[in-house]
Amino acid sequence: MTDPYTRAATAADYILSRVQGRPSLAIILGSGLGDFASVIENATTIDYAEIPGWPRSTVEGHSGRLVLGTIFGVRVAVMQGRVHAYEGYSMNEVTFPMRVLGVLGCVAAIVTNAAGGINTSYSAGTLVSISDHINLTGNNAALGPNEQRFAVKPGAGQRFFDMSTAYSPRLRALARAEAERQKIPLPEGVYLAVLGPSFETPAEIRAFRTLGADLVGMSTVQEVLVARHMGIEVLGISLVTNMAAGVVAQPIDHREVLETGRRVAVQFTNLVKALVPQVAFAVAEDASAG
Repeated sequence: MTDPYTRAATAADYILSRVQGRPSLAIILGSGLGDFASVIENATTIDYAEIPGWPRSTVEGHSGRLVLGTIFGVRVAVMQGRVHAYEGYSMNEVTFPMRVLGVLGCVAAIVTNAAGGINTSYSAGTLVSISDHINLTGNNAALGPNEQRFAVKPGAGQRFFDMSTAYSPRLRALARAEAERQKIPLPEGVYLAVLGPSFETPAEIRAFRTLGADLVGMSTVQEVLVARHMGIEVLGISLVTNMAAGVVAQPIDHREVLETGRRVAVQFTNLVKALVPQVAFAVAEDASAG
């Protein structure tokens, strides 16, 4: 069996054989948010099934395609959907795409998801900038032999890596300023990750609120862990697609998640599209200064 870096490099080589130039920015689209990929110019679309080692999405609302091209001249790699541990994948498989994106050349990532709202000031359709996370999945995708070849910048790829600013403060500031310009409310909140696939119980939501969580979901955290291990700078955005169990007196349904994604699609697309060149410029300044 080949080592994790070689597997990721093999996938990256295949992707690069299909496109011209390396992307510098990765975007991961959560449930119901895949339509964002339609704004990509000069797009090349690759089904996950075509990429060596890339896990396939099995959940409705996750198209299972990698779209590469440009947005305002910035080369991007956009994942239309992700995979989750509850689909039967290991955490190494869940985070394999993020590893590949780093090998491709991405030094920043905008990671999005559909989330349940714990904070009662939110409502379905609220966009939230993730300020921090709580990992209650019982796992960490950085387990196993440390592979420093995954580092995308000097000093990254360490066995023990810092997570005190997992969600970049300066990228959050850019998002906040852009949201203000577009008159889009964008509060900040703490995202708590569970395994799923069951939605949470009202008692669990009360416990999570006590822990300081504003949002709950079944993704993102493991991707961010390996991104930060590699030195990829992260901006996280959640779309509150439903209020969590016990917050409102109604059952939770995945169809509600997808419907809310469609309803907020234009607002979400306008915000993220405008952020692409700003994020790219910020990280490029660092590279030139280095």
